[in-house]
Amino acid sequence: MTGHVATGLSAFPLTPLSDDRVDESAYAAIIERLVRAGVDSIGALGSTGSYAYFDREERRRVAEATVRHAAGVPVIVGISALRTFHAQALAHDAQAAGASAVMLAPMSYQPLTDDDVMGLYTDVAGELSVPLVVYDNPGTTRFGFTPELYLRLAELPQVASIKIPPPPAEPTAAREHLARLRSAVPERVGLGVSGDPSAAAALLAGCDSWYSVLAGTVPGPALAIARAALSGRAEEALAESAGLAPLWELFSAHGSLRVVAAVAEILGLAAENCLPRPVLGLTGADRTVVETVVTALSLGK
Repeated sequence: MTGHVATGLSAFPLTPLSDDRVDESAYAAIIERLVRAGVDSIGALGSTGSYAYFDREERRRVAEATVRHAAGVPVIVGISALRTFHAQALAHDAQAAGASAVMLAPMSYQPLTDDDVMGLYTDVAGELSVPLVVYDNPGTTRFGFTPELYLRLAELPQVASIKIPPPPAEPTAAREHLARLRSAVPERVGLGVSGDPSAAAALLAGCDSWYSVLAGTVPGPALAIARAALSGRAEEALAESAGLAPLWELFSAHGSLRVVAAVAEILGLAAENCLPRPVLGLTGADRTVVETVVTALSLGK
């Protein structure tokens, strides 16, 4: 089971809303779309899934719906919360729903120390019967992991993978960065990249998996990149990623969440205004640019 959640392409879907409620019908269709595409795992309630905006009951229902519609594809469920007690409760719900693994980021209001974070993961891991993915996402949590903290966390037997921020773009620097991280954690712990624009380079540099925003809405292009990179077809992987440059530019300009939400709405996968307020979707000229890119890149296919 650990290998399934620590390798390959993991698709992170939106949790679409309609009239400020989770649109369970649209969500089910999105999950079934990922299954048909052949992704290696599905990451529910990650940052793209807007986990921080939902209460426990909403998150329980999303976890259950993901497993129900995943048709046996391994499901990773996000359990991040401000309090350890709440994360433990979410872990219980995720495991009861049938999750193959859980994913935890160090959410905070007060800044956290390394010891705080180590305590969080130790307390949560102690109650798990499934693998744990460490979610390093400083863009949302404002917490920066170090290789030394990775090493401490990797000593927890439940830790199966670490979801790392994008490595340097330059290939040699990326390989050196991944080599340093790999030397800090045991081989049994996978290293997975987030940050879609750099995923091809990161996989080629030594990452085991790609935790992908794009794959959660448009799995085809992400699968093409991942399969090529993980098979060592470097030129093909980099070319596939370069072909998505207009989309990567939109990610940089507006953030990946708003862009993939717009893509999902344009493709009819989600209702208009599918993000949880106060987060607003793209409108006007920004939305028109996304529509142009969707058409130019044939993302609807």
